Amino acid sequence: MQVSSVNDVKIYNLSHGKSLPQWLSDRKKRKLQNQDIDVRRRIELIQDFEMPTVSTTIKVSQDGQYVLATGTYKPRVRCYDTHQLSLKFERCMDSDVVTFDILSEDYSKIVFLHCDRYVEFHSQHGHYYKTRIPKFGRDFSYHFPSCDLYFVGSSSEIYRLNLEQGRFLNSLQTDASENITCDINPAHCLFATGTAEGKVETWDPRVRNKVGVLDCALSSVTEHTEVEGLPSVTALKFNGALQMAVGTSTGQILLYDLRSDQPFCVKDHYYGLPIKSVLFHNPLDLVLSADSKILKMWNKDTGKIFASIEPEHDINDVCLYPDSGMLFTANEAPKMNIYYIPALGPAPQWCSFLDNLTEELEENPDTTVYDDYKFVTRQDLENFGVAHLIGSPLLRAYMHGFFMDIRLYHKVKTLSDPFAYEEYRREKIRQKIEETRAQRVQVKKLPKVNKELALKLIEEEEDTEQGRKKKKGKAVPNILSDDRFKAMFENPDFQVDEESEEFRLLNPIVSKVTEKRKKKLKLLNDQASLEQEEEEELEGKPSDAESSETSDDEKEWVNEVKMQHKLLRKEEKVKRQERTKLDRQTALKPQFYEIKAGEEFKTFQDAGKKMKLQKKTLGERLKLEEKLGTLSMSDTTVGSKQLTFKMKKSAEQVRRQDAEKQHHEERKKIRRSAGHLKSKPSKRPIFFRKK
Repeated sequence: MQVSSVNDVKIYNLSHGKSLPQWLSDRKKRKLQNQDIDVRRRIELIQDFEMPTVSTTIKVSQDGQYVLATGTYKPRVRCYDTHQLSLKFERCMDSDVVTFDILSEDYSKIVFLHCDRYVEFHSQHGHYYKTRIPKFGRDFSYHFPSCDLYFVGSSSEIYRLNLEQGRFLNSLQTDASENITCDINPAHCLFATGTAEGKVETWDPRVRNKVGVLDCALSSVTEHTEVEGLPSVTALKFNGALQMAVGTSTGQILLYDLRSDQPFCVKDHYYGLPIKSVLFHNPLDLVLSADSKILKMWNKDTGKIFASIEPEHDINDVCLYPDSGMLFTANEAPKMNIYYIPALGPAPQWCSFLDNLTEELEENPDTTVYDDYKFVTRQDLENFGVAHLIGSPLLRAYMHGFFMDIRLYHKVKTLSDPFAYEEYRREKIRQKIEETRAQRVQVKKLPKVNKELALKLIEEEEDTEQGRKKKKGKAVPNILSDDRFKAMFENPDFQVDEESEEFRLLNPIVSKVTEKRKKKLKLLNDQASLEQEEEEELEGKPSDAESSETSDDEKEWVNEVKMQHKLLRKEEKVKRQERTKLDRQTALKPQFYEIKAGEEFKTFQDAGKKMKLQKKTLGERLKLEEKLGTLSMSDTTVGSKQLTFKMKKSAEQVRRQDAEKQHHEERKKIRRSAGHLKSKPSKRPIFFRKK
């Protein structure tokens, strides 16, 4: 169960959490509940309250005992019994259901409108009858007094099917190109249909005549709303005898009094998505409007937001359980959501235990999911030496780090740093001592890095304080007390190099000022050394700060800049002379390199010869090869030419052949003859020649 609060209105998502497979044994289910906190905190209000893939529409029977929902895939309808809190039956169909309606108090009479123009009737035992309408249907409504079904769809006609006579009646002709939605007022049975042109046409079923037209597209444009394109009517709902709510495709809801052609309230969702469902909650004068992204609850008189629900998946349909604070939503996901809002009303009778549960949660607020976990980064895991746990169930990946159990975190931290408590204790003692020293005479302490810059800032701060006291101005913030520039006085990388050329040219007057500051720095360092040697409080007055004022004379500044340039040129000249002296002293010696074994020494001349040889023609190359002896050409007896040539071997191949030849010769020398093993030759056979 997930608890959220919007405008101090508690919303309980009873479907939140993991669903357990049916084939799991009770023992494994108990084991999962002990291991997984999400499974432990879930509430399965109605068993198997889900669809295989997507749920499209959901409704509650008039007696409140049955909840029917349609979904896919495969197309099906499921009926849930609230008294048993489980699935009663499931029926599969041939095509997807656009919408359906329950004609009886229970599930015994249901009408389904399919996406392939079929209208299917179901009774208590199952499928009863199936017929077809001329055009694709979008919505339908049932007129109880005459037993007529009014179908609207991709046509200008409204088809009427009388269930008592079992035949189609004359259609109603509208001025629209197509009709999207319709509804019948339960008080006086006025029939209304919403068109694609943004109009609402109302009909009287008794005389089958049009009685009025509302232009909602024009009324939906107000000062604070922006509409792109022509708004069409996508949702209709009557409230009592005189009120009607109209939802548009651009995300506006218009509330009308039937006695006026202008809306008395216009509410915008600011998402630009079509309104899919509009419901009324009369006890609190609320309107519940939903698009695919959000469900909003707001006051119908003022338009003030009461609460809102934004689920993880897109909304397809919304159903409010009568006389209670429970909501059902059909989503673009297998699981259908159940929300309980105590502010809207009590829990239904079949789940009255929810009231006690919510009261206990409000009295004893539970910890959130991650209160028992510590967030650590990858660097922290490497410092603790447990980076090998990444990917294991002990760490839960989240954003740029991981969640670790707080008990495991304390154990790992203790093992990695066993003296952490001693350091913490020592730091606390040091802080207490510094608090007691705050009342003593304070000696100015300069940072370790950029001491002269810090002293300059301190002097400027003192001067500004004196001037502010005279002029009564506001205090100017100092860099020393700003945490953004903290590293400049702690990190040695930010140390100002006063010997650099840039510093000397940009600050020619600083050299004179620094001489005065050096004396002051020496005094401050002496005071700091005395403070470290003595444990007791230093008695005595600190030396007075000498007043240092920089001269603004332009001539003096120009002279200083010229002097710095001369000094830089002299230094550069001295460095150049030293460099030339070193170059003369160093004698260049030839360097020799050894060729690896098996490699040939190739010069640039060999490469040049090879390039010249490649540029010659084939005939010239053949003549050259004949002179070198690597190629021989002769005529054969048949009259053709015979060409033999020798492949040029590399040094490695020559070395290998020489080694093999030498090896064979050595083997011949040490080889023993086996002639004595031969047997004596037998006498030669005598052959007789025939005469």
